[in-house]
Amino acid sequence: MTDELAYREEAAAEYDRAMSSSSAYFIPFLLRAARLAPGQAVLDVASGTGIATEAALNIVGPRGSVTAVDISPQMAEQARRRLAKFSNASAAVEDGQALTFPDTSFDAVLCSVGLMFFSDPLRGLSEFCRVLRSGGRAAVSVLTVPERSYNGRINFVIARYVPSLAEASARTFALGDAARLQVLFGDAGFTDVETYTEKHTFVLPSFDAYYGPFERGGASTGQALLSLPEETRRAIREEVRRDLGDTGGPVEIEMEIRFASGCR
Repeated sequence: MTDELAYREEAAAEYDRAMSSSSAYFIPFLLRAARLAPGQAVLDVASGTGIATEAALNIVGPRGSVTAVDISPQMAEQARRRLAKFSNASAAVEDGQALTFPDTSFDAVLCSVGLMFFSDPLRGLSEFCRVLRSGGRAAVSVLTVPERSYNGRINFVIARYVPSLAEASARTFALGDAARLQVLFGDAGFTDVETYTEKHTFVLPSFDAYYGPFERGGASTGQALLSLPEETRRAIREEVRRDLGDTGGPVEIEMEIRFASGCR
């Protein structure tokens, strides 16, 4: 294994340590929005390490199946390892905006906190609609605002130090508006479009428990941090710590997720 590959695989593992608890809390809402049921064939797009895929498998049961796809080979490999115990699961490298699956292949499509990273979200949703069977449902979750995002507050601080990253940081929240999501779903060919939001406050035992996985390269936030000079990383860490009011004890991270779903 090359040093670069090992580095990327470790970053994918740190993604789980950074984001798994927050992702896991909101995934049941996503699955309900998709109307998952036993026996269905499900596609999980931008699956990351397969957290939502595994949860979906517990609903569709042995008569169903779930396919996890991600544009990152490292994320797909982590998902493959997570799903190895399931005979009715698979993981592959796919671009969510140009899926290789035939038309009407799935009963449901999921996309957990991934659509806003697509360069063309409408194209992605159109692909979701294409691979759905008639009556099938696609459901997505997106972030709303930086101050109610698990790692968005860190991205916001990074962008102040590195202005070139400001546009990418802002794009993370570009689909947070319910009206825009409804229009995108309609333009992609969906009907019966629904949107709603859920909030939750995560309490972590310390600032380091929250910030450490990102500091070690977890998620895109961590990758951005590792690309910066050490002095800048220290300054960002201190600013985030102050923003959270860290006093050495537990820290609270408020999150808000918007869900949208539509029927083919």
